[in-house]
Amino acid sequence: MAKNEVQSGDRPGSILTMGEILVEILATEIGQSFRRPGTLVGPYASGAPAIFIDQVAKSGSPGAIIGCVGDDDFGYLNVQLLREDGVDVSGISVIKGATTGSAFVTYREDGDRDFIYNIANSASGHLSVNEISEQLLKDCSHFHVMGSSLFSFRIIEAMKRVIETVKANGGTVSFDPNIRKEMLRIPEMREALDFILDYTDVFLPSGHEVMLLANASSEKAAIDELLGRGVSEIVVKRGKDGCSYYDGTTERHIRAFSVTEVDPTGAGDCFGGTYIACCAQGYSVEAALNYACAAGALAVTRRGPMEGTATLAELDAFIQEKTGVTHG
Repeated sequence: MAKNEVQSGDRPGSILTMGEILVEILATEIGQSFRRPGTLVGPYASGAPAIFIDQVAKSGSPGAIIGCVGDDDFGYLNVQLLREDGVDVSGISVIKGATTGSAFVTYREDGDRDFIYNIANSASGHLSVNEISEQLLKDCSHFHVMGSSLFSFRIIEAMKRVIETVKANGGTVSFDPNIRKEMLRIPEMREALDFILDYTDVFLPSGHEVMLLANASSEKAAIDELLGRGVSEIVVKRGKDGCSYYDGTTERHIRAFSVTEVDPTGAGDCFGGTYIACCAQGYSVEAALNYACAAGALAVTRRGPMEGTATLAELDAFIQEKTGVTHG
């Protein structure tokens, strides 16, 4: 795939994210209830920002994460996998006396998932401005925010600090809302989301999230509203329907790759990580979107949230298999 000079930032540096790091334990049967004993598999390394940054590193861009894990095997599992995949883990704090976050996941007959989380009361809940690495901030040219990470006011404060610093240093910010509607009923949460959106260069909502942070009554009007408040690019993730790109002058729609879904967890994070990494490496928007769609599709074919991350070479092979077209 051809490259051009379009960059996600004006200066070279690392892609940085911040937030929850956890393990997932998965039910093995569709419709399995946690109200009775059943077979589970795992633990799998997880956490939306962790999956995102793992995919960034696998895509060939320097990436780092700020987060907290417990002094336990779950924490070790995450740190070791991220390190092996090329992520800078120097910003991960090991919290003595705290346990690494966890999520138990079961899959419903209609394709949705139910989760039992331990995040706010886990090591991730200790994340605050005190865990921010000044060296990582200095090296950062792009910061990625996951809405799922905004689960405590200490973390929100830390996010604001990083965003303001990165932007003041000439860097850029991307934002994947990844939030539930009920979160918007909390005034402080709405204020935090509006703050982040005011600094956002690249907005990466899933289809149903496009209108969550806008006052408009249609998707098109919401996109126009968001671009009007300063967002440079909007990439709408549409799952099996591909994705759509808007920047105020250009509109692109990319078809998805047809695959058999095994586990959808992490697909959107892989999509975002690939898109941001490819843009940072100078790939054209169309090429970055195609790689991102391939990353999302490949991710759902593998069980486990971080098991589906892939290198660009693996994505090239996947695209060639699906389309017969050789890229490079």
